[in-house]
Amino acid sequence: MTRCRWCGNDPLYVAYHDNEWGIPVHEDQLLFEFLILEGVQAGLSWLTILKKRDNYRQAFHGFDCTRIAKYTETDVTRLLADSGIVRNRLKIESAIRNARCVLEIEEEYGSLDMYLWRYVDGIPKQNAWKSISELPAKTEASEMMSKDLKKRGFKFVGPTICYAFMQAVGMVNDHTTDCFRYEQIRHPGTGV
Repeated sequence: MTRCRWCGNDPLYVAYHDNEWGIPVHEDQLLFEFLILEGVQAGLSWLTILKKRDNYRQAFHGFDCTRIAKYTETDVTRLLADSGIVRNRLKIESAIRNARCVLEIEEEYGSLDMYLWRYVDGIPKQNAWKSISELPAKTEASEMMSKDLKKRGFKFVGPTICYAFMQAVGMVNDHTTDCFRYEQIRHPGTGV
């Protein structure tokens, strides 16, 4: 079975590739989780973050924006002492700030989903890359998303982070054409 080469053969990475990466996500809480984790990943490997993902879910109360938005300095101190997550003050504080910003977006757009998916007109972009070397680090859409998120006060949302986010939540299908998941993502529900 051929997979995208980036996932290697680590069982956790393979499971993520096979069962999550590139599948369209429309649930606000999961979208927020991916947005935070992609930002946390900056400077680290995605596998490192995957290994800490369950710890993040516990430490950040299941990525409940309403609860995280109310975090205080006591929570920052608690998180800085948690060895199960990346203990970087800027990244921790940005998660809290971003939760507050998400609540404002939900107020304005009705949902984080409605806000984010408009960058692809609500339909996943189907790419056709033959190798991972063809995949862009950022696109015009990720640059627009990044610019607007930053304007709204978000942190750790550069265009490259935004594009990785778009890939993860299925806004774009960036499985390589030789990957068994490419057609399955491209034609969901057909069993192809």
